[in-house]
Amino acid sequence: MTRIPIIDRANMNAEQARVYDAAKQSTGIVGGPYLAYIRQPKLFEASQNLRACLASGPLSRREQQIVNLTVARYWNARYPWYAQVRNSLGIGIEQPVIEAINTRKAPALPNAREQMCFTVANEVLANKGLSDASYAAAEKTMGLESLVALVAATGSFSMTCLTAATFDIDPPANNPIPLA
Repeated sequence: MTRIPIIDRANMNAEQARVYDAAKQSTGIVGGPYLAYIRQPKLFEASQNLRACLASGPLSRREQQIVNLTVARYWNARYPWYAQVRNSLGIGIEQPVIEAINTRKAPALPNAREQMCFTVANEVLANKGLSDASYAAAEKTMGLESLVALVAATGSFSMTCLTAATFDIDPPANNPIPLA
């Protein structure tokens, strides 16, 4: 059960309503950790802007999803996992890839950049950084601009997952692949 009381749109103050309405208009969906962020409208807005910035960066949609799945699994964040599974299936990430990440195994990804996204996100979270060898391999495979985006995406989505996990924000009942 969610630890934080959900504020209905009708009960939001003017600033909360403004950022909520803007997010609803741009993405169509406002849920998960944003149910907590709405209590801090500037944080809500900043996190929306960072999300949009990362989405328009050098990582492909599939690469971003692999990072997000890896991060959600690491933090055991049920709502973000649900949302990222839904998004991943929607863009064609294969169910065996999702299930491998869910069971904390390396997925079989034939694309070198996608595999590196999993490897870097996993190592950064587990080891709080990259070894020299991993950094060199990541820079060679991704290029520096994409590597910066990859590390930033890992950190940004970690904040999302920590928020959802801390406040026990639950996914809907129709969760296609719950956390293992």
